[in-house]
Amino acid sequence: MTESFAPPVRQRRVRTLFVSDLHLGAWGSQAGRFLEFLKKTDAETIYLVGDILDIWHGGTPFWSPAHDAVMDELRRRIRAGVRVVYLPGNHDAELRKRLGRRFQGMELVDELVHRAADGRQFLVLHGDQCDSRLFRFHFMTRLGSRCDAGLRQVDAWARRVLLRSFHRLPERNLVEMMIAGTNMLMTAGNKFEARLIELARSRRVDGVICGHFHKPALRTIEGVVYANCGDWIDSHTAMIETEDGRLELLELRPAAQRKGRKLPQGAEVQA
Repeated sequence: MTESFAPPVRQRRVRTLFVSDLHLGAWGSQAGRFLEFLKKTDAETIYLVGDILDIWHGGTPFWSPAHDAVMDELRRRIRAGVRVVYLPGNHDAELRKRLGRRFQGMELVDELVHRAADGRQFLVLHGDQCDSRLFRFHFMTRLGSRCDAGLRQVDAWARRVLLRSFHRLPERNLVEMMIAGTNMLMTAGNKFEARLIELARSRRVDGVICGHFHKPALRTIEGVVYANCGDWIDSHTAMIETEDGRLELLELRPAAQRKGRKLPQGAEVQA
């Protein structure tokens, strides 16, 4: 599989960078695009909000030099004095057995409270902790990984056929729509956001920052901030905290792929 790299973004200095769902080792992981973004973003603290590694990936893992380069860049940041915190998710849940220790120099925690520069406090966690009981079973993670990998391999084959036969690709293919539709159905039935908002309220914090469902978002719900980092398979988004404590949702996507795409409220496009 050939990875395509997004155009470089301008150099950016932020107080905190939140990213989730890189799924390194999975077929659909866009490690090259994330690496391009990471190299252009300086942060005092980096939170890896789960599913960075796809340990539960079904079938043969897909691993490229870009995947190695992402891990190398994170280790380089740590050597340079950047704090890197890894909060495991359901696809890298094996790392939860090592909470309180370090993984390649990164702090391993299940959740934490981040204090922003403006004094607000945010609960940070992957989010699968608030899944319904059915979705918390590991076999569901395995099943989802295998289905996703299979669909994306079919997608890659279909795109090669279309290019050879018609020398063009549709703006959005059937496989992408199937995956997006499945995620929407799971989110609707799981009441994912409501559980996270209630958890944040019970912890007496100002908001929650999570990943897990690959649906980037930044909005206030009944006085509680809900911030979802999105993912680096489909949405190519990250959450940042500016020097004055504001949260911003960034999207890195080539202009051709942004046509007709409605961004979540508060999102900023990086081309």
